[in-house]
Amino acid sequence: MWGERLAAMKPEEPMTSGTVIQVSLGPGGVPNRPVASAGVTVEGLEGDRFRFPDVHGLPGQAVLILTEAALEELKAEGFALFAGALGENLTVRGIGRREIVPGQRWRVGDEVILETTKSRSPCKTLDVYGETLRSRIHDGLAKRNDPASPVWGLSGVYARVITGGRVKPGDTMTLAG
Repeated sequence: MWGERLAAMKPEEPMTSGTVIQVSLGPGGVPNRPVASAGVTVEGLEGDRFRFPDVHGLPGQAVLILTEAALEELKAEGFALFAGALGENLTVRGIGRREIVPGQRWRVGDEVILETTKSRSPCKTLDVYGETLRSRIHDGLAKRNDPASPVWGLSGVYARVITGGRVKPGDTMTLAG
C-alpha cells in the first residue's frame, strides 16, 4: 500500500518564487530592524552598516537573505529569533531554505537582481541568541559552500547586487536564471 502511494507521488517541485516579508537594516551587529523600503546598490542596502566592514559588506556579501522557513525551524528548537534577528536584510516567505544556492539570480520586486554567492559564516555576535546557535546553523559542508549540508540555509545566503533599485515588504522574489 505505501509503495503504491509513494509511486503515485510526484517529486516536489523546487520553490522558485516567494515574497519578501521584511526588509531590515542595522547599525552593525544584530538584530537588524524592519524598514518600509530600502534602496539597493552594489554596496548593499542603503543605510545598512557593518561592525566589521573588512568581513561584511564586501561586493559578494552585499545582501544577506534568510527564509522564513529557516527562522521557523530554529524557533521550533527553542531559539528566540524573529525576522531580522540574524542580521539578514531580506526575510523571504515561500522559498525553502535549501532552494537558495550559490550562482542563482533572483529578481526582487520590479528592479533589483541579486546573484547568490555563498553561505553566511556566522560569527560570535550571534551568541546573544545562545552559544549553540552557530554550530546549529553552520557546519563543515556549509563552510565549503556545499548546499548538500543538512543545515544549508539556516544561517542565510549572501548575494551580490547585479541591478540595484528599491525593495520593500510584499515584493516578489523570483528565480531569474
